[in-house]
Amino acid sequence: MSQTTTKIADHIQKTLMPAGEFHPSPPTPPPPGSEEEEKWVWAEIKAEARRDAEAEPALASYLYSTILSHSSLERSLSFHLGNKLCSSTLLSTLLYDLFLNIFSTDGTLRSAAVADLRAARFRDPACASFSHCLLNYKGFLACQAHRVAHKLWTQCRRPMALALQSRISDVFAVDIHPAARIGKGILFDHATGVVIGETAVIGNNVSILHHVTLGGTGKSSGDRHPKIGDGVLIGAGATILGNVKIGEGAKIGAGSVVLIDVPPRTTAVGNPARLVGGKDQPSKHEDVPGESMDHTSFISQWSDYVI
Repeated sequence: MSQTTTKIADHIQKTLMPAGEFHPSPPTPPPPGSEEEEKWVWAEIKAEARRDAEAEPALASYLYSTILSHSSLERSLSFHLGNKLCSSTLLSTLLYDLFLNIFSTDGTLRSAAVADLRAARFRDPACASFSHCLLNYKGFLACQAHRVAHKLWTQCRRPMALALQSRISDVFAVDIHPAARIGKGILFDHATGVVIGETAVIGNNVSILHHVTLGGTGKSSGDRHPKIGDGVLIGAGATILGNVKIGEGAKIGAGSVVLIDVPPRTTAVGNPARLVGGKDQPSKHEDVPGESMDHTSFISQWSDYVI
């Protein structure tokens, strides 16, 4: 281990975690949207980073610069996004100032980031910690960068918004038009190949897997992209085209192609997609698929495939 890494690890242990000082986390997280939620999540992230730095000293410098040296979630996130999205001509310091200014002045974006962190942590069994999501989940990072791009778009700073979109696509392989509107509690699971068009709208607590397209149907302008209701689950490789509505709590099976509206609480599968149970009396579920992540309910009703 280098002397620099050793010094940083010592600094983390002695300065940030004084001997005998221990702050246990609450047994359960605060309610979503509460005033204490952001503080609790940030405290969890710092505690996780300290433990990781002690367990893996080679990462101490990285964890210190990205998390432990910062006083708030928005500063850490702005620093990390700035470093991820910078280029030889789009400097990290410029991006850091841009992200920090917007996150610091818009509490709704901070609240959405916290909700997205919770979505990944509690819906994805592969998500080991909040800090793991913050540092490594490109779906989470792409979503937060998009939120800033969307804010710029609404402020008529469109050249910068489009420049951010291009960098997000280059770095994270996620292409979201800055005009698209996205709610909170969003999980882009794996995220590679996600494409979301200009007039698309995504509600709250939605889960979307990789290679999902929310696109148009041709060259027509105007309102031409899907509208995704709250609590929807969209499986890997699904394609939803046109100004169609996916109802609240609906489920779109992996690989499906959806061209017409899907009623709330129903499941659409196939190419072209059909409602499980039939369009006259479709089977309905009581859970919220975007949160339960149940991809295979009703499988016996729509598939006779036997191995």
